[in-house]
Amino acid sequence: MHLAIIGAGITGTTLSLALSARDIPHTVYEQSRHPTELGAGLGLGPNAARALRIAHRGVYERFLEGKEAEKEEEEEKEEEKVWIDFLDGTSPLEARDLSPAFRIPCPYPEGHGAVHRARWLEELMGMVGEGTVQFGKRLERIEDPGVGEKKVVLHFEDGTTAEADAVIGCDGVKSKVREVLVGGKDKEGAKCGYSGKYAYRCMIPMDRAMEELGPARAGCSSLWMGHGRHVLTFPVGRAGPDQLLNLVAFVTDPNESWPSQDARSFTLPATRDDALRDFEQGSFSNTVQRLLRLTKDKMDKWGLFDLAAQPLPSFYSGRILVIGDAAHASTPHHGSGAGFCMEDVAVLLSLLEEITSTSTSTSTMDEHDHDSSSSSPSNNNQAHHQIQAVFAAFDASRRERDQWLVQSSRRAADLYEWRLPNTGKEHFESMRKDIEERQAVCWGIDLDRAIADAREDLRRRLAVAQ
Repeated sequence: MHLAIIGAGITGTTLSLALSARDIPHTVYEQSRHPTELGAGLGLGPNAARALRIAHRGVYERFLEGKEAEKEEEEEKEEEKVWIDFLDGTSPLEARDLSPAFRIPCPYPEGHGAVHRARWLEELMGMVGEGTVQFGKRLERIEDPGVGEKKVVLHFEDGTTAEADAVIGCDGVKSKVREVLVGGKDKEGAKCGYSGKYAYRCMIPMDRAMEELGPARAGCSSLWMGHGRHVLTFPVGRAGPDQLLNLVAFVTDPNESWPSQDARSFTLPATRDDALRDFEQGSFSNTVQRLLRLTKDKMDKWGLFDLAAQPLPSFYSGRILVIGDAAHASTPHHGSGAGFCMEDVAVLLSLLEEITSTSTSTSTMDEHDHDSSSSSPSNNNQAHHQIQAVFAAFDASRRERDQWLVQSSRRAADLYEWRLPNTGKEHFESMRKDIEERQAVCWGIDLDRAIADAREDLRRRLAVAQ
């Protein structure tokens, strides 16, 4: 069995490392000429930590190394682990004097961490074996002949082709594999839709952030709430001269459509003054205004696109599967998109382990009893049936949970921006309860149990197929 992974972002690279650790043959095809990861800070919650522990011990240990300084600080404070302090962003009080409207704890032993997207991908790519990733391979189309001895054929825009027993799309929000899966770029679910919100993403040197906010506020995750807008700030990297404050300023767009002329461009050039004008309209405090003034003059405005309006009816078709953002692109308002992608990796990996261990024992028996080749047509047919069963079991295990995140994330943003009934200054307690319950769904998954259930489902499917 040889798998093709489309996309060498964080999801595709993590999956590749996990497959390599288990000697499952695969090749990763990436459209860029070199490793590329857009954005800045990336939150990884306790569910992500559990998934990394299952998927790849080395990656998990790298993640833990980045949390050591944070762990030491928490032990010194002897305080409850807090995910985010929610603040009244319209309050006239200075940041040093402003108490949280409420706090959302993260009461799980794994805790919550943050990494720099590009640096994290660089670390992951440093662990990938030579020749595993082929760069400059932009997918054009896929030929899936169905179950049989023939392989799936991938066609790339440079005129080259490749064969595999199955294709796993990890190619993100703009997934080409998703287009193929649903039958074409004009079909329902092929494209992500505009969520009606955009964001300015910025990095501020931590020393300057501390001067403005004070060490305590700059050193923790804070969400500044307001009318039709909110700002998220959190530290990225270990304490020291290289640490940064990640600032993401979200705005509800009065326009229903994204104004870019390029249908595939989710970013537009913007300036610091654009962000300041947006947050003057939201009656935000001087503190938020001053934070925005610490950002660079030139920045990008990111349209937030997701699959909320057109969720996929299935994550697979034949021997083609999508996972991660390709399957369930979400807005970032739960801080759990990457965590759910890592869950996908852990579940899929465990299912593939199930059939590779079964295939190995069956192949050994065949060679001993019948002197047959493991690459014979009958064995290929069996492998392809098994792959489809894996994809079906993955879909049954993951789709409902993944698509819940997409819908809940949209609602969370409207809570933060006081756009729903019973939100705002008079309703902080009910808002706290709502957010806390939703985060518990994100973080509280018993991943070992979910994997055991998925593997049992796969065994039933394989038994029926026989």
